[in-house]
Amino acid sequence: MAERLVGRPAPDFNMETALGDGEHFGKASLSDYKGKWLVFFFYPLDFTFVCPTEITALSEAYAKFQELNTDVLGVSTDSIHSHRAWIRADKNDNGLGKLNFPLASDITKSVARDYAVLIDEEGIALRGLFIINPESEIVYQVVNHNHVGRSVEETFRVLQALQSGGLCPINWKPGDKTLDTKS
Repeated sequence: MAERLVGRPAPDFNMETALGDGEHFGKASLSDYKGKWLVFFFYPLDFTFVCPTEITALSEAYAKFQELNTDVLGVSTDSIHSHRAWIRADKNDNGLGKLNFPLASDITKSVARDYAVLIDEEGIALRGLFIINPESEIVYQVVNHNHVGRSVEETFRVLQALQSGGLCPINWKPGDKTLDTKS
């Protein structure tokens, strides 16, 4: 049975990254994002088919995330060298091209395990997406089958609902009223 992470402190992490420029490497830790919102997402493998559609869509939306004081970090169990090769690969050859955020390497699989998305027998992660608030608390998690990509639009909607500070009813969208609990 999967563990509930929402409402709990985000598990700490320290990982090496391939930067989105496709040239350099870096490091990422949970403390790097303190004071900001973080969209932290896992994907199964580099050089696959659904993953580049999600990663490039999130990269294209990065400026909008930044407007919401939100950063983005992708992670898989591949190495930083595989990540860099994938970023450098031509989009016509299932490559990513340059990204606006880094891809982290969870080669030890410890972070995927801590976030309860590791498929042990395959050594890869499920598609897990977590929104972590500025106090490093997980406030949203969605985990789905690896054959189905996630929605950037829904991620924005949920992020803005969380940032509204109100009670947001079904199908709430930015600009809609939140629920009045005093009625």
